[in-house]
Amino acid sequence: MQQLNERQQKILDFIVKKGSVSNLEIVTYLKGTISRFTTLRDLEFLSEEGLIKKEGKGRGIHYIPVLASKINQFFDPEIYFKKGPDERDITTFFNSEVMDCLPDILSEEEIKNLEMMNSNYSRRIERIDQVFFKKEIERLTIELSWKSSQMEGNTYSLIDTEILIKDRVEAEGHKKEEAIMILNHKNVIDYIFGNKGEFKRIDLFHIEKIHELLVRGMGVRSGIRTGKVRIIGTRYSPMEGKLEITKKMHDAIEKINALSSPFSKALALILMISYIQPFEDGNKRTGRILGNAILLANNICPLSYRSVNESDYKKGIILFYEQNSAIFFKKMFIEQFKFSVDNYF
Repeated sequence: MQQLNERQQKILDFIVKKGSVSNLEIVTYLKGTISRFTTLRDLEFLSEEGLIKKEGKGRGIHYIPVLASKINQFFDPEIYFKKGPDERDITTFFNSEVMDCLPDILSEEEIKNLEMMNSNYSRRIERIDQVFFKKEIERLTIELSWKSSQMEGNTYSLIDTEILIKDRVEAEGHKKEEAIMILNHKNVIDYIFGNKGEFKRIDLFHIEKIHELLVRGMGVRSGIRTGKVRIIGTRYSPMEGKLEITKKMHDAIEKINALSSPFSKALALILMISYIQPFEDGNKRTGRILGNAILLANNICPLSYRSVNESDYKKGIILFYEQNSAIFFKKMFIEQFKFSVDNYF
């Protein structure tokens, strides 16, 4: 899908809001700021992109939105985030209905393309010797530990991370907690590689275990949170109450385990842990690692996120918080999977 410009996004938003719109209504809405020719060209573009559909003939022509599953609603992040968190029209509370949309999170075509990419990884794995395989696991572990920690504000460089993990030498001028965060990543990745079979199906016990390993020694309480959490950059407010959070986690786990594709399971789990925010801290880290655990359990190449843009990652998560749209985060997930297949093993 090509990126919409601000004018096209405005037209699309109007059609989605109204449900059915005539040419005259669109022209009136735009108040003469856009020529009729440009408007028709934009409408044709939106039709070709599969976002709207033209019905009727002559003066009876009207446009209706092509309603995708809520989880695949299109939002242009460049336009969406021009407005600040207090200006955006969002759902500020947890929406349970999004769990019913999880089967739509990846299309059949997207899954097929991901499987084709992974087949290249599988063929390489069969041919390489164990010495090289272990070195690649070490490389991926270092780069994932570095990048996942960096996304949480850790200031270690990749080189300092390598020295810390290989030689247990902490970098000067950094807080002790930064070294602990990175080493926790390393330890939990080692645990997953050594216990891949445990993640064929997801359960709350293993989710809590991974979280506990990630936050160990960092002054963060493990287990389902009892207090409130607030998120920078959004008015979305995660649910409160340990019993309610636990129930929603079990509901999400049941829906995710029912998905047929490991890719869908991994992507859905990353997003749902971030959305429910079951822990007082470390939720996104836990989601990233567990997503990889599902992939590894199914002999699929894990993601290092080495080349991900941190701003894009956060925008993708916030779009899911505020609009339940996974489309931008999904694009990033697919790009990072391709990167990993092309660059490891």
